[in-house]
Amino acid sequence: MNQSSLTAPDIAAALAQLNATAMVPWQVIENKLCKTFVFTDFNAAFGFIAQVGLAAEALNHHPDWCNTYNRVSVALQTHEVNAISAQDFALAHRLEQCVTQSGLMS
Repeated sequence: MNQSSLTAPDIAAALAQLNATAMVPWQVIENKLCKTFVFTDFNAAFGFIAQVGLAAEALNHHPDWCNTYNRVSVALQTHEVNAISAQDFALAHRLEQCVTQSGLMS
């Protein structure tokens, strides 16, 4: 996967594509691709974390995240380039697939 940082126009285009089908939009905050997922309860949030953990390992790209009860906040940034790369968007799309397939969102 591409390890180079994306330009601002590339990020804007990829973000628009990502958000075209997302129930809650992703945002770029402090040069990271961010979103908070809200689930029905802790078990649903934890199930999402388990699914994402497997997907992240398969992509060899791991999120920074925080879980508080039914919320999972995610921040994606490619650490090797200290910026957003195509790999971050690939993982964000995978997170969206995990949510859609599971039906876990509240």
